[in-house]
Amino acid sequence: MARMTGAEKHGPAATSTLDVLWVLYDRVLRVTPATATDPGRDRFLLSKGHGPMAYYAVLAAKGFVPVEWLSGFGGYDSPLGHHPDRTLVPGVEIGSGSLGHGLPLAVGSALGLKAQGLDEPAVWTLIGDAELDEGSNHEALAYAGSAGLERLHTVVIDNDSATHGWRGGIASRFEAAGWSATTVDGRDHAALYAAFTAAHPGRPHAVVARVEKKA
Repeated sequence: MARMTGAEKHGPAATSTLDVLWVLYDRVLRVTPATATDPGRDRFLLSKGHGPMAYYAVLAAKGFVPVEWLSGFGGYDSPLGHHPDRTLVPGVEIGSGSLGHGLPLAVGSALGLKAQGLDEPAVWTLIGDAELDEGSNHEALAYAGSAGLERLHTVVIDNDSATHGWRGGIASRFEAAGWSATTVDGRDHAALYAAFTAAHPGRPHAVVARVEKKA
């Protein structure tokens, strides 16, 4: 991440996601540079796209993009923009920008895979707690719970950025909609891995990753 400069105002957004991204790509997601276009791959959709430095760093560490690209981050000729672009960056599933769009797209991806008879691929999306201020996410999580989209997973980075709170915590919002949900320390790799791989038959799964408050 130290190779990338020019988006310091979004530094906390990047560092808040680093541990979650590393555990997912290192131990959970069934996707590699060689299988990045395989229909049977797992899908990872980054909705929390501002401050993508950690995402790019993990993609480089795992061989999806050349490490040499990192130093040009945000430059006019660089494919690594201040929001990821799926047409420019290998391994990126969606272009991100507007908050609140990642979970609805993940629901659509899960439905599309199911319609094609592809039952093995998992769909993961990473959102920020402030994105739950957007109504689109509440519609998506309500539908996903009622539809029992078992291959759908959402990670919520909770750094107290949201305008509104939830009695009982963010996980309770997902549970009320029929999801399996758990809250863990977003810096604890063992806890993250256990939460990511927990069984949740017949239900979508949400992991709320608590990190230090946004600076």
